[in-house]
Amino acid sequence: MTSFLEEHAAEVAAASNRIRPHIRRTQSLTTDLDRDLRLKPECFQVTGSFKTRGAFNAVLSLMERERPRGVIAVSSGNHAQAVALAARSVGVPALILIPEDANPTKVAATRALGAEVMQEGITFANREARLREVMAERGFTLVHPFDDWAVIHGHGTAAVELLEDAPDLDVIATPVGGGGLLSGTAIAARSRRPSVKVVGVEPEQADDAYRTWRSGSIQTLPSSPTTLADGVRATAIGKRNFEVMVTNGLIDEIVTVTEEEIAEGLRVAWTRLRLALEPTGALPLAAYIAGKLPAGTKGLILSGGNANFETVARLLTP
Repeated sequence: MTSFLEEHAAEVAAASNRIRPHIRRTQSLTTDLDRDLRLKPECFQVTGSFKTRGAFNAVLSLMERERPRGVIAVSSGNHAQAVALAARSVGVPALILIPEDANPTKVAATRALGAEVMQEGITFANREARLREVMAERGFTLVHPFDDWAVIHGHGTAAVELLEDAPDLDVIATPVGGGGLLSGTAIAARSRRPSVKVVGVEPEQADDAYRTWRSGSIQTLPSSPTTLADGVRATAIGKRNFEVMVTNGLIDEIVTVTEEEIAEGLRVAWTRLRLALEPTGALPLAAYIAGKLPAGTKGLILSGGNANFETVARLLTP
């Protein structure tokens, strides 16, 4: 019988082939911070975020089965842009529900990619209920930001590339919000290098994934957390992500970082590494600088660079 890991690793490999014409193979970088450190800067990805990988795999997989009437998503910004671009590329409508207080830069970029954006009255608290209502009205197909196997498999392609560039890594760290990137990374990494340690990094103020990993059951925050890392404001990981991360034990650890540590990671990225990351993208770097990652040669997947420049300017101003 094919094992869980073998089955999903084959889907990651298929995703790599499927999305290759539509994404960038972001180059892994070395740095003077540490000769044993490799950075995977997804800020250079199409739309500025790793989310393009999962969105393209999901939309292209849908098209292989049956052309949808349209696609719909809920997102604070990066997934929104990715779904908008993927839908435009195959010629189907996209409708994105984005909370009213989302990063305006990401909202504008989503509209510029041709998606219809619904924002009025949308909050983190009611967006799932509104999503169900609008799906029923329009008949559009959901592309979930993290609790979707096609999305998870697409996200795993970043780790495939990282291990092609640096096959002897001992540790791979990614941000974790809903768990899509971490789950895809775990599948890709553990199938190619079983000894590698896969670590998720999330804000202390948004520690649902950490508490889920520690407790062995899905933990849900009472409300969307307030954190600099606006890309990981999900209140709980998805059921499929739980299956990868906890049920099948494919991750080794989740660590949390303070808001001050996130700010320091962002400052190092912008001023020393010359990488225009958003706070969420800087989470693994923040954990590295704070000494919270396991020992060994490390690879950090820096998830995106769609920053709110007012926030960045405030954090970089002495």
